Amino acid sequence: MHVIRDHALGGDDPRDHLEIVDALYRFGLGQDLPDRTLLASAFTAGAELDFRPAARRWGGEPPLMTGRDAIVDTILSGFAGRVTTSHQVTNPRVAIDGELATMTALVEAQHVLTASPATYALLKNRYAVSLSRDGGRWLMSHVRIDNVWYLGDPAAIFS
Repeated sequence: MHVIRDHALGGDDPRDHLEIVDALYRFGLGQDLPDRTLLASAFTAGAELDFRPAARRWGGEPPLMTGRDAIVDTILSGFAGRVTTSHQVTNPRVAIDGELATMTALVEAQHVLTASPATYALLKNRYAVSLSRDGGRWLMSHVRIDNVWYLGDPAAIFS
């Protein structure tokens, strides 16, 4: 995982930093609401989302998700009315290089079975994100999610 260490804002426009982190906020909140348009607004058309490293921690084997529509369809259909989520993004670190950027962040994600609230998975994940500028908005082109720790039963949620 790429970790951004000693980067300060320097000459970067702080609005870019806000827009870059906002892409990750759109991803989380798009799942939580669930809002297809908001979730899709976080990604480039050819984006990749790799949840496999996180899922390996509990024996899960999800596919590599490729393409904005496939990412949105996979996430929303997998949870549709069955799972309630809440995501919190912390510790974002951003590095900008022209029209490209990278970001690392911690994301805590609570997943609860709607019909059985005692069945849950609380995940603390590290995100490594590549982004590209699209006009005034930044979009995620590659997201890799590694699990730091979890509580509950992820296998029940991500089945």
